[in-house]
Amino acid sequence: MNRIARNAGALGLAVAGLGFVLAAQAQTAGSETRRDVDQQQRIERGLQSGQLTTREAAKLEQGEAHVDRVEQRDLRDGSLSARDRAQVQRAQNRESAAIHDQKHDAQTGNPGSASSRRMQADVQRNLDQQRRIHDGFANGSLTNRETSRLEGREAHASHAEARAGADGRIGAREQARIQHADNRDSRRIYRQKHDRQHR
Repeated sequence: MNRIARNAGALGLAVAGLGFVLAAQAQTAGSETRRDVDQQQRIERGLQSGQLTTREAAKLEQGEAHVDRVEQRDLRDGSLSARDRAQVQRAQNRESAAIHDQKHDAQTGNPGSASSRRMQADVQRNLDQQRRIHDGFANGSLTNRETSRLEGREAHASHAEARAGADGRIGAREQARIQHADNRDSRRIYRQKHDRQHR
């Protein structure tokens, strides 16, 4: 009887430990998706204040695409190990430093120019969609794998913006293509958040 009780106690501790590890992984992945929101917001504010040019914002969006790809890869198997977290955090730290450096250099943008307004709208859309992904992850309506796929789509969107703004100008046609892809991604986020899969 004592042996059965001991085994049951050990099993209970193992299950509790596993629950703690999974909760810690979820919390950490949630903090990573929250940081995506924060960094997109910093880029948007830099454009609005004139601290960032369209070209600088495009370069930063390429960095955001890299962060999203790292998150996509590391969440693909449904978990986020300590090593994975460290990789994501390193990528985000590099991007954070790049945002700071670009916002505080000698270059200034014109927030009222057509290209800057288009880039502002595109970055605002990224911010909104990253916020929806974070909220879905935080409330459990998105699984790790779903979050991975959606981060991959966000990487694609950020890369398209980086390409469009690399010459310092974003034309109306370029923005229309970006918005078309963003609309498709928005529908994906909605479907993934409202399907039967939950974390």
